[in-house]
Amino acid sequence: MATQARPASQTPRARLLRVAATRVVLPVTILVSLLFELALAERKYAIFGGGFGQSRALDAPLEIAAFLIALLACQSLIVWLLYRGLRRLHGRRGGGPLFLLNFAILIGGGAIAATIAKYEALSYFSDAMSIQIVRNLGGGSLTDALLFSLSEVGLALIVVAGGMLAYAALLFFARRRWRDAPALPDAYRLNGRQIAAFLLAVPLLLFAAGRIDDTRSALARFNTVALIGGAMDQVTDFDRDGWSLYSFPIDGQPFDGSRHPYALDIPNDGIDQDGIGGDFTFAERVEPSPTPVIAADRRRNVVLIVLESTRADAIGMRIDGRPVAPTLEAMARAGSIAPAAYSHVGFTTQSLQSLFSGQLAPADDRTSLVRDFLANGYQVGVFSGQAEDFGDTATRTGMRRGAIFIDATTNREERAFDFAAQGSLLIDGQVLLREFDARLGRREAWTQPHFLYFNLQSAHFPYSYPGMPQILPGEPITRGEINAANRDHVMRTYWNAVAYNDQLIAALIERLRRLGVLDNTLIVVTADHGESLFDDGFLGHGHALNDQQTRIPFVISDAGVAIPQAIGLSDMRAIILGALGASVPSRPGPVFQYLGTLDRPGSIGIVAPGSERRLFNLFDDSAWSSRSQRWAPYQGLAGDDRRQADALIREWARQRWLRHLAGGDGEG
Repeated sequence: MATQARPASQTPRARLLRVAATRVVLPVTILVSLLFELALAERKYAIFGGGFGQSRALDAPLEIAAFLIALLACQSLIVWLLYRGLRRLHGRRGGGPLFLLNFAILIGGGAIAATIAKYEALSYFSDAMSIQIVRNLGGGSLTDALLFSLSEVGLALIVVAGGMLAYAALLFFARRRWRDAPALPDAYRLNGRQIAAFLLAVPLLLFAAGRIDDTRSALARFNTVALIGGAMDQVTDFDRDGWSLYSFPIDGQPFDGSRHPYALDIPNDGIDQDGIGGDFTFAERVEPSPTPVIAADRRRNVVLIVLESTRADAIGMRIDGRPVAPTLEAMARAGSIAPAAYSHVGFTTQSLQSLFSGQLAPADDRTSLVRDFLANGYQVGVFSGQAEDFGDTATRTGMRRGAIFIDATTNREERAFDFAAQGSLLIDGQVLLREFDARLGRREAWTQPHFLYFNLQSAHFPYSYPGMPQILPGEPITRGEINAANRDHVMRTYWNAVAYNDQLIAALIERLRRLGVLDNTLIVVTADHGESLFDDGFLGHGHALNDQQTRIPFVISDAGVAIPQAIGLSDMRAIILGALGASVPSRPGPVFQYLGTLDRPGSIGIVAPGSERRLFNLFDDSAWSSRSQRWAPYQGLAGDDRRQADALIREWARQRWLRHLAGGDGEG
């Protein structure tokens, strides 16, 4: 009688291969997924040795050793837990070929896919983005911010669908070929003591590594570190104040819920609630500001134009010898220009609220240019290329109180892109000019003075859209091609958008001239913030407190207007009203800036006349100045450096307290 051949899956050779696969699948998955993520992190952040735009780097043996040990421990723990969970789900078939296939694809492949997805998102949002900063991009809405980048979703869904089909085909093959293959012994089963030691050792290693600044910064890039760190953050938040032994900054008072990083420092109580700079002292008298009065014979029309994402160096910029902003340059020559003007923060919503209110972070529209002009008998009109309800801007500035309100929501069907997010709505400036003509294009519409606000969006990322004219030489870069390697092309595309906005301003001025009201009109042009174009290692705004991202133009058509040597957006309300003869209290001094939100910034800064800048990083308590050009630990500062750092910290506490007194409910 002939001997029946054994299935291929049960031959000694097949069994030997499966034994080998069972023993190596876990360590190989750990190493492959870790090396893949490490390669991407090194390419993007240059974590070993540093790179363009990076302030943190692993360049000392202790830093590198601590980083590698902690990272390997975290990766091993998470992958092992997934291994155990998946094996349990397979029941009696755990350790069989089907389990090995599922583990390799679902866990190993899933880890790689998650890493790719994260780095694709970061290619748009940038390294400097925290969750709060992403919310700022979405005007306070995390959902809106994520929707902002949905143009790549179609491609991502195609890739995911392809991966699922490939997995289904492999699963079908495995079930048919290895259906009866027996499970092999469990090679990575630990006893209770070993599990307890593992679960205790990894968080301790992570805590110790987190005490080394550069190591902590590098570890924060990795998925498994974020998972374990997040879990330990919850476990060690003993007083449930949102801060813990694993938070960054660390909670120095873990059992006192009133004292923690970013706690509001109550002045003059002898307690340093936020643990930095000592107890805050405050002796100012804060009284409601009276409504500014513009004399009847000084009530001229006012047109305030805000240019999205426009840098101060637009004035004077030349591309192939051609001026980018000839209209603004002519206005600056005939009128007045700020020596140095800055946004307080690199985001549109907070910037516009500061401009209109004269405050860093207004709680409502009690003080607003809209209310000011309405109280003085002006007609108010809004012509905006963005959605002004985005981030509650319209509410906090009172924009809807005017007789005219046109924005990217009212004209949503004419938006330049099909994006779903409110913050990505954009309509062309020509639409705004058409709406201006329809409502104010007749001389009889100007029987009383007008305050008009125009917001021109052309220079917003991706710096071009269908129908935008090419003003400067060259062709626009596509969104998918925007990267550091194409920096020069990106810059040309951006400057063309700025040039287009300059032409729109010229077209508006010509309309005012034809209507016969130009000579009785004050024109003010500024921007909400600047824009990095890979010239400082970043793309976009809201990532750093520097000239590229925060220095902006401020041009006013009247000659001889008194403008301090350094102003911020919150100073412009007083300057505009002052040019009309109204008296508005102002507090001249350096320009305060922050990265993130006023209540929870990552960094704070001050820009003094002469563009001298001082920064303080609240994540690691380090200070920087334009004179020293280096970061130094706060505790090691002495003399004038320490006094300047303390003055910056006090100004931050002051601004937060003023917001509190005004009824602000926090932004964090």
